[in-house]
Amino acid sequence: MMTLHYSRNPNPRLAVAVARHLSAPVEFVFAAPFAPGQAERYRSLNPSLSIPILEEEGRRSLWEADAIACRLSRLTGTGFWRTDDDEPDMIRWLSWGKANFVRACDMVHFEYGTKQRYGIGPVDAARVEEGLKTFRQSAGILELELEARPFLLESGLSYADFRMASFLPFNDVAGLPLTDYPAVLTWYRRLEALAAWADPFMGLNAPLLPRAPLASERPVAPGLEPMG
Repeated sequence: MMTLHYSRNPNPRLAVAVARHLSAPVEFVFAAPFAPGQAERYRSLNPSLSIPILEEEGRRSLWEADAIACRLSRLTGTGFWRTDDDEPDMIRWLSWGKANFVRACDMVHFEYGTKQRYGIGPVDAARVEEGLKTFRQSAGILELELEARPFLLESGLSYADFRMASFLPFNDVAGLPLTDYPAVLTWYRRLEALAAWADPFMGLNAPLLPRAPLASERPVAPGLEPMG
């Protein structure tokens, strides 16, 4: 028996999308570890209280989306998490993405999305600009790579694509200028064509996130229009 504790936030969404894409034999349980009275329930599963968390009978709980994706791919025997000669290339993209493209998306989304959803504080314009600068630099590199092939790895779709795109479902709030990078946008449209990615929560008990203002509802500088 396996239980995947999740919410609609970016990293839990990523884990649910992986599980759905792989048809992994997991039970999905909505979790809110920071809600009143919930902390002790989850502290033994993950001392940081963050989700996603994978509970598996006879094993220690597993947390962090990348680790969960690795485990589910191995259990289902799909190769979605590569274990052959493509594994170093996949890990290269995971490492680079977290330090560059994914980090940039996270920085901008945190200011416009997370902080506004949970009342953490006002938007830090300097952090947004730093995130946009990193986004432009890293998206330019991805653009050149994705002009040559449909997915990050030459062998096709892998977990690296899901991880790299993990914040893009929230771009209606972040407003990153994806339309400036047509190959990146086309790559993301390929992911959106996958049912597990487009709506990983279909049929699940998944309360909506608190609302944050959409990018279309705030003034934006020319060239920073949200993804269409």
